[in-house]
Amino acid sequence: MKKKENPATDGSVRVRYAPSPTGVLHIGNAQSALFNYLFAKHYNGTWVLRIEDTDIARNVPGGEKSQMDNLRWLGMEWDEGPDKPNPKYAPYHQQERVKIYHKYIQQLLDKGLAYKDYTTEEELQQMREKQKANGESPKYDGHWFNASEEQIKEAEEKGIKPTIRLHLPENTLIEWDDLIKGHIEFNTDNLGGDFVIEKSNGMATYNFAVVIDDYLMDITHVLRGDDHIANTPKQIAVYQALGFKQPRFGHISLVYSTKTHKKLSKRDKNTKQFIHQYRAAGYLPEAVFNFTAFLGWSPVGEREIYSREELIENYDINRMSASPAFFDQKKLDWINATYIKKFSVDELYKRIGYMIDAQESDEAKEIADKGIMNDDGFVKSIIKIYQNESTTLMDIMKNMMKYYDITNYDLSYNDFDNFDNETSKKILDSLKSELQSYDGDVHLSSDDVTAMLKKIQKELGCGAREFFMTLNITFTGSQSAPQISDIMSLIRVKDLIKLIDKAEKVL
Repeated sequence: MKKKENPATDGSVRVRYAPSPTGVLHIGNAQSALFNYLFAKHYNGTWVLRIEDTDIARNVPGGEKSQMDNLRWLGMEWDEGPDKPNPKYAPYHQQERVKIYHKYIQQLLDKGLAYKDYTTEEELQQMREKQKANGESPKYDGHWFNASEEQIKEAEEKGIKPTIRLHLPENTLIEWDDLIKGHIEFNTDNLGGDFVIEKSNGMATYNFAVVIDDYLMDITHVLRGDDHIANTPKQIAVYQALGFKQPRFGHISLVYSTKTHKKLSKRDKNTKQFIHQYRAAGYLPEAVFNFTAFLGWSPVGEREIYSREELIENYDINRMSASPAFFDQKKLDWINATYIKKFSVDELYKRIGYMIDAQESDEAKEIADKGIMNDDGFVKSIIKIYQNESTTLMDIMKNMMKYYDITNYDLSYNDFDNFDNETSKKILDSLKSELQSYDGDVHLSSDDVTAMLKKIQKELGCGAREFFMTLNITFTGSQSAPQISDIMSLIRVKDLIKLIDKAEKVL
């Protein structure tokens, strides 16, 4: 049973998002960051960005920058971090805090609560294999705890570099009231034995460094993915050994695939895994933020569209789900399309401009190369026509490219097979005759095109379906199209005639 959490609203709440720069911002990372952000902002607290970069071999170039850039793109600005240091808590990179960790490790060594372990990798492997053969769970046997001075001297003379392990009390319960999962408890006998808190290279391990950082940075609540549940009892053991007051823990449900019903894997190619992919594909940050907030949390009521400010106001950690959160691509697409409908044409023009400047897709590069954005009247007309039909900004961009070079577009005329060819030819002949009376370089207004089409349809006595389907196929390559007069107003008269000629060759 979960206990209700009602933190103070006086600014004393401090939470952190602490990514490793071993990759770019993943949807699961974004979920964890977002709930820390909402929690901090709802309680007028502080959201800290800390970089856990001790795994040097796995750190990737640009990993930290990607985390920061994509968090900002989503609209999550941290209060403290590497670029916004508070002198009381800095530095914010773990590599710069190594001396701090050594200080507390030495305290544990001095108290006899930690010890040097000279077991080699080969010996550890033999230990695991023996335990496996006996049907036992792998567990460090603690044989270097209370080792004699002679044993230690002999190991050091061999040049063995020791790890440092925290000694766990036997058969002791470690428990906590999780803010999301409810009461959780572990027996120390089931934690794999005394665990390493400093590697043989002198670098503190994650489960030790994170405790020191959270304690010294006055973190009040630790909210992270529930894949960390097994780490939490080890960290509580460190808090207890050092006599530190521990924060409240809350473990967020992981994001699962609706197709596999398994945790989203980076190998799953059916789902975009990284935030930069959504940015490049034309998703709006407001929509991705809104969608991500529902991955493991729900407000009161059925409403699903919330602004960032509304989500901050309505956020309640007591409504976090203990069950897996399923990634629903259709729901994200619906939310994104809803936001596109809400925005003004000028705002969407500006957002598309950002995508062109970022050059993160082949489409953005092509639009930039052709200078299409320079014709703002054309671009805004495309936005206006396709705004209510687009799932992403990329949909609008593709139509910009299509109509900018419409005569070179590979149109398909197979749909003409459903109509009487002679009637379709009469429609196009009449339209071509009307268009030839205009300057080829002009664009007709939508109203002028509408009047022209009404006149032709009346003269020919054609049914509306056959008349407009013929025009849709000719000028868009599809039977289904927005208002055809709006589409035709985008295209110069001479290019309208070229498209009619192409269609008539097929007919």
